[in-house]
Amino acid sequence: MDLLSTLPGSLMEGFFPPGWDLAKIDACVDANPANIMVRQKWWNRKFEPIACASVADFDMMLGHEIAMTIKQARDANEEALMILPVGPMGMYRWAVYFLTEWNVSCTHVFGFNMDEWSDAAGNTLPPENKGSFQYAMENAFYGPLGKLTVPKGQRYFATKKQLPTYAARIKELRAAGAKLTVTYGIGRTCHIAFWEPQFAAEFAAENEWKKQTHRLGAKLHPLTVEQNAITSFKSRITHVPAYANTIGPGLFLGADKVIGGADGTLGRGMMWQGLSLWMTLRHTPTMWIPSTHMTTQSGRLFFLQELAGPLVADCN
Repeated sequence: MDLLSTLPGSLMEGFFPPGWDLAKIDACVDANPANIMVRQKWWNRKFEPIACASVADFDMMLGHEIAMTIKQARDANEEALMILPVGPMGMYRWAVYFLTEWNVSCTHVFGFNMDEWSDAAGNTLPPENKGSFQYAMENAFYGPLGKLTVPKGQRYFATKKQLPTYAARIKELRAAGAKLTVTYGIGRTCHIAFWEPQFAAEFAAENEWKKQTHRLGAKLHPLTVEQNAITSFKSRITHVPAYANTIGPGLFLGADKVIGGADGTLGRGMMWQGLSLWMTLRHTPTMWIPSTHMTTQSGRLFFLQELAGPLVADCN
């Protein structure tokens, strides 16, 4: 007896994105956690999952990867285009630490926040609101870098005005030799940024889906709202907006490098991200599971070893 056998007639029927094959999704999980590292035929030959033993290791290793990417661009005299997430967040403290230790100026960096809370019309939270992603980035990354920081004119946030300009600006900078790095987390629904799986129903072909650069006032899946109530709003679901502005696959695919992070554990054996991680690594790429496409790009995905499981019942 499980969800698959009890789904018909339940309140969960019709809840999941229609393109999800729940039996196929469940089969993504291997009983042996070590097998999460087994390469799949569709992975980019330069894609690499990196297991981290603890949250402290995860934050440091992911922060080092971001800082090293910025440093290497500086050493090569290249501009660094960084699409950046709010979630995970712990790596920014370490990115600041390494860049400060190495005395690396970030005047060559262009930072593009991948998403932001909004209403249905794309109007966003004010930047001084502690729940806004702009507030989070200014206080976790840009501010602590001090004199080494990214110039204010090179910080882009997913507002109604700025988000639609991302694609053209990134294209212009890449044409001049800049490299694009997409740093990302994986949502409970396997979204990248707030590009939700149910958006796939709007497109007859995947190539059209892949062209979408952004969306204002994207309607969020209930699992996304609940995930953020747990991870960012201390369970207060009434404070989580039901919409967001977000980049789309036209920007998070085709990067020169991707840096992923999955740290979704809750302590005492509880977690929210184990299945999402296995889906990302083991499900064949599909627009119905956006994160599956990240494995087809060059880069690294850092994850907490605990998320690999075994994903078996453990009542708390």
